[in-house]
Amino acid sequence: MSASLRSCLDFAVDAAWQAGKITLRYFQSGIHAEWKEDLSPVTVADREAEAKIRDLLAKAYPDDGIVGEEFGRVEGRSGTRWIIDPIDGTKSFVQGVPLYGVLIAREGPDGVDVGCCYMPALDEMVWAARGEGCWWNGRRAAVSSVAELGQACICYTSWPSFAEQGREQEWQKLVASTRLRRGWGDCYGHILVATGRAEASFDPIMNPWDCGPLLPILQEAGGTFTDWQGVPTIYGKDAFSSNGHLFTSIMGHLDRPQ
Repeated sequence: MSASLRSCLDFAVDAAWQAGKITLRYFQSGIHAEWKEDLSPVTVADREAEAKIRDLLAKAYPDDGIVGEEFGRVEGRSGTRWIIDPIDGTKSFVQGVPLYGVLIAREGPDGVDVGCCYMPALDEMVWAARGEGCWWNGRRAAVSSVAELGQACICYTSWPSFAEQGREQEWQKLVASTRLRRGWGDCYGHILVATGRAEASFDPIMNPWDCGPLLPILQEAGGTFTDWQGVPTIYGKDAFSSNGHLFTSIMGHLDRPQ
């Protein structure tokens, strides 16, 4: 790994850890959520955690751009930008459920090359850099070897969202073909895939800050992270991850006439 890539990865891991510690001060405290125009929740913990990451970035990489969920976009001069979600899974966070994460990714001219997801309440850190593998609390992470849908565990964020997005028929057909379905959503479901504990995870509504680190994490773990058309991207309006072995089978269920 180049010194530059190592430095960026180390920064992402440390920044995610520091932001995660901020969220823990508010976790299971009865914190109040406000509702944004897009009807997604936000808390003081989201804002403080993102502000911390932005402050660290301003000091370490002042020429880089920033895209964050809570405070928008800052244009940079370097051709590189950081994509951050201070709390992915705010609804779980507000509910006192530990399945939320701090997401940080670096995107350069050739796409996202560094990604980190820290689950503070579980103390799980997963990170990856292009060509350097995926790591989970210091040990190598890898997807499962399950190669049949009938043996698969799949995760999802919101069952009703599939109907809202006009995907109910495809979703019902897919889940009927699998062994186990669980509503372990947001970044946590995709991290389960990257660490071999589930075979696929589905989100019918996504933003770049939801996806940023998941693309390199899943790819470096041996899996896939794409939109529902099968394109590896963080800019699709939907996303699913897989262990790779089931990618073609899943696409067969998701595909529909245009």
